[in-house]
Parts: sequence; structure tokens; C-alpha cells
Amino acid sequence: MSSNVADRSDAASPPGQTSSSPPPTTDLRRRPLTLKSGLFVFFVTTLWSGNSIAIKAGLDYAPALRLGWMRMLAGSVVILGWAIYTRADLRIHRGEWWPLISLSVFFGIQIIFMNLGIKYTTAGHATVLIVTSSIWIAVLSHFFIPGDRLAPARLMGIMVAYSGIIVISADSLREPGGENLIVGDILSAISGFLLGARIVYNARLVEGIDPAKMLLFQAAFGTVGFVIISFIFEPDPWLWTWQLAVSLFYQGMVIAGFGFLSMLLMSKYFFPSRISAISLTQPVTGILLAWWILDEEPSELLWVGGILVMAGALLAQKRSPPAKRIRSAAPVNQPSSGGDA
Repeated sequence: MSSNVADRSDAASPPGQTSSSPPPTTDLRRRPLTLKSGLFVFFVTTLWSGNSIAIKAGLDYAPALRLGWMRMLAGSVVILGWAIYTRADLRIHRGEWWPLISLSVFFGIQIIFMNLGIKYTTAGHATVLIVTSSIWIAVLSHFFIPGDRLAPARLMGIMVAYSGIIVISADSLREPGGENLIVGDILSAISGFLLGARIVYNARLVEGIDPAKMLLFQAAFGTVGFVIISFIFEPDPWLWTWQLAVSLFYQGMVIAGFGFLSMLLMSKYFFPSRISAISLTQPVTGILLAWWILDEEPSELLWVGGILVMAGALLAQKRSPPAKRIRSAAPVNQPSSGGDA
């Protein structure tokens, strides 16, 4: 379905519409992934599995908040390039200020929880726990994304996935300094929830606001905010090295730039919960990358917890029966009763 067709689907029926024309329906523009789009999402999520490793490596040379604003600055270069290439309208119109500000605050809080979580726990733990965002996407999409319904099996998936979180927490308690690991695990799990909620919120906003504008506003707002907070709370010196440069390139240009832009564009045309299902490979690839790059040898409990999180997230993607996805006679421009995520 082309973007022009998708855009026309939002318009109200013309006055001269004949009785044989189909009645207007709720927004059903989003659809399941095709093979080509699914392979692309798999490629992006494989790159994403290395994000925790890049952050963990960068934290050896710069504190968490400072690393955050440098990452946002690097990512904005890619997004600005895309905006120029597509001639995106970057002007902020009336009615866009509050959604963009609220989204940017949401984004900044999630990055703070993520970076601090990775600071205290291992990259392997953080990768698995942040993937719980897939579960929250499935749950929240039920309420805020038309047609993306919550099947009963998804509730079972949540229980299975969170049993995996308990197993990972037990693994943390076995390690020396386990209390710090638990703090990091909790912060990473909260970051996973916030990431899921933010992706669903993005999917709602991207229907009316250009993705490049959204991401550039987040990057600019976040950079200024993080610079101020870092200046106040992170007075310690930091060291510029080639390892930090590689870490920032990966976090910023690969993930915050290419990764976020790709996922945001995909969520405009495909169900967010279907996209998040592809991310179920991240626990395995993340654990293996952390083992290979950071020498974090995984324990048996970490593997068990990772498998449980993956299995639970897989159940959370189970689609509702087609019979339940009924058409509504309400005009397509009627606001959702659920409000914004």
C-alpha cells in the first residue's frame, strides 16, 4: 500500500459517494509484515542487540548522562541527513508542540534508565531485560493501535516472560556485588517498559507528524536537557579514546539514527506488535556479543531467563482471531477512545 493511498484512507467520504461504496472504517492502514519487510526488521534488530554492549563499553570512558547527550548528537546527524534528502517539513505547527515535548521527555527518561541500568548490571542482562519492551508493545497496542488486538495467549506470555525476569534476578544475586546487579536489572526492566510505551506513542504520533521531525526534536530537546543535567551531576572528568568514538558511532549513528528512523517508518505501515516480534532474537545475539566482545561469560540461569523472556514475548505476539477484527461504522477521523499512550 503506497503512502498516497494510506493518506487518502484518512479522508472523510465525499458528499457524492454512492451507496455502493464501502462504508468508512477505523484506521486499518497498518498490516502484518511481508517477507521483505520482515527481513529488514530482522537486520535492524540484530544491529540493535549490540546497543547494550556499545553503551557498556562507552561507560568506561564517560559517565551515563554525558554518554547520553553525545549519543543523541551523533544520531541527529543521520536524521538530519535523512530529513534533507526527503525534504521533510521540519517546521513545528500549531498542535505539535505538546506531543513533541511530551515524547521528548518520555525519550529522555527512558534513556536515563537504560544507561544507568547498563552501568550497574551486565550488558547481557540489560539486553534481555530491555527486550521485554516487546511484551509491553503488545499490551499497549491493544488499547492504542486500532486493529492490533490482545489475544488471551498474550496474558500467558507476560507471565512466562516475567518468570524469566525472576530467573535473571536470581542469577544476579549469585554474583559478587549482586545488590548492584539487581539495581541495574530493575532499571533495565523499567527502561524496557518505557521503550515499549514510547514505541506505541511514536506509532500514534507518526500518523500526523513527520518521523524526521519527531526524531530531530527528541535529539535536540534531549541533548540540551542531558547537557544541563550532566553538568550538574557529573563533574568528574572523562577520557576521549577511540573506544569511546566507536561506542558513540554505534549508539548514535547506527542505533539512534538509522535504527530508530527505520523502526519509526516501519511502524507507520505495519502493526507495532508484529515488528516487535522480530526483536525476540536480541537476547541470544546480545548474550553472545557480550560474551565475545566484553568477555561476559553467560551463566546457565541467564540462558534460562533469556529463553523464558523470548518464549513469553513470542506468546505476547499471538494474533487475535480474524473474526474479532470487525469493521466499525465510525468515521475514520474520529479520535480513539483510548487516548495517547
